[in-house]
Amino acid sequence: MKFTIDKHEKYVTIQPHVEVLDGDSAPKIKAEFVLRNSGGQSNIVLDLSHVKDADSSGLRIGLLAHRMCKTAGGVFILACANQRIKNLISVCKLDGVFTIAPNTAEAEDMIFSKEIERDLRGAAEEG
Repeated sequence: MKFTIDKHEKYVTIQPHVEVLDGDSAPKIKAEFVLRNSGGQSNIVLDLSHVKDADSSGLRIGLLAHRMCKTAGGVFILACANQRIKNLISVCKLDGVFTIAPNTAEAEDMIFSKEIERDLRGAAEEG
């Protein structure tokens, strides 16, 4: 399975090049999440622009990434999800769990907003 990894200063974007996030592709993406998170990345964007559908395995790796990022003080964002995937997330009642951005630029804005908020909170606690 192919995927693109785009590292930035404050986050990493992982873009799978598969049509379906399922039991075949999910373990490979999960391994990448774990590698990036254990390497110090607390903010991860999963770019779904190539993905047309997902199953429960795909949703589970998203939940894992969400949990890892949250534990590390970061954020996990799904970007470029099509309507079919958004409907699946909604049907599974996970729309309150996942942060969804229409595109990677919005995801980046969300991450930088979160980072600024965290920095301001830290400064207020010190002062």
